Amino acid sequence: MRPPAVVTEGPVADPLDAFGRILALLHEATLDDARWPAAAALIEEACGAAGSALTVGERSGDDVRVHFYSLLYRGEPAQDLARQYFDVYLPLDEGPPRLWERPAGRVVHVPDLYTDRELKISRAYNEGWRRCRGENGLIARIDGLEGLSIVWGVGNPVDSGGWHNAQLQFFESLVPHVRHFVNVRQALAGADALSTSQAGLLKSSQMGVVHLDRGGRVLAANDSARNILRRGDGLFDRDGALHASLPADHGRLQRLLKQALPVFGNEPPTGGSITIQRPLLRSRLMLHVHPAVTAQADFGGRRVAALVLVVDPESRPCIDPVQVAKLFGLTPSEARVSVLLGRGPVGARNRRDRRIQGKLRSLAFQAGLQKTASVRANRPGAADPGRLRHAAALTAGGPFRRVPPCPLFHTRTGPVYLKSGM
Repeated sequence: MRPPAVVTEGPVADPLDAFGRILALLHEATLDDARWPAAAALIEEACGAAGSALTVGERSGDDVRVHFYSLLYRGEPAQDLARQYFDVYLPLDEGPPRLWERPAGRVVHVPDLYTDRELKISRAYNEGWRRCRGENGLIARIDGLEGLSIVWGVGNPVDSGGWHNAQLQFFESLVPHVRHFVNVRQALAGADALSTSQAGLLKSSQMGVVHLDRGGRVLAANDSARNILRRGDGLFDRDGALHASLPADHGRLQRLLKQALPVFGNEPPTGGSITIQRPLLRSRLMLHVHPAVTAQADFGGRRVAALVLVVDPESRPCIDPVQVAKLFGLTPSEARVSVLLGRGPVGARNRRDRRIQGKLRSLAFQAGLQKTASVRANRPGAADPGRLRHAAALTAGGPFRRVPPCPLFHTRTGPVYLKSGM
């Protein structure tokens, strides 16, 4: 029998207060992922759900690579259950390919991913999802930056009457904020700054960091940011305020800054990301604007109210293919492919480049499978496809710096690589 749809009425208790507290925890978790379980627990409580799951990965053609996953129940990890689902049930699951076909950001009732017949006979749904307490849950596919695919969901409703409209709307309202959380964590991972404090980010040399006060004025900036502002390379400061070089970008930037800065008695500040054009270069600057975490009242004192992280693809560190070849035992050609794959979509500055990289990933995987046996027989210690992909992952940095190992299995759409987190 198909579980009840999301049609019943019923409020989320004090939704504005819950929303503000969840955003505050998400802001903390962005700089310290040890706070994510607390944020997830509060989301479950506010939504009236039993558990929540977050998966971050990427798809290239038929290949599915899962960089990070987290399954929690009231903040307590249940990674064994998650691993069992990935190992046993995901290769058989009819639902995920249909989720990827749904529009990004749209909340889906899990049973809606299956036919009536599959709801009765599917092992993945009837065993895998039930063991994870998610067969009647809510789920959303979210497009992240740089080709990331994010899947976020909550488990079954604790109310025996099913989901209420207010719960659905509340969950949906959190989708862009979870997306921002993952995007900023990815940017921090790319800058080797995952465990860096708010103040410590100013020491980063791999991305620009600007601290703003509650009026949007620049309090401090690191060397990378100051260089960009001084050159007026898409972004500059005038009288202490940030400006984008092009008027259209400037309007978007000001709206983003306004929503990230605290206003007394107003809605809680929220973060967001934009790209801005540069006058002389084709590549764009990526800006992540994030509300700052404050531990105590400042009584009007001038303090950090928002962070602006500036990612410049032109400053991405160069990786020497020769060193990659030595480290992983690759041939020169394999090392060059690994470095190219490792650059990821940041290095792909237009659609044509992204298509080429996607094709290279697929070809590298296929070629690796075809030659593994002969390579191991004729050249002991030489690279197998897993090591080739592992080298690519290390050069890329990857979201949350979780490096995927060799493929464990094939789903209906391709190989999956797994790495657990949190």
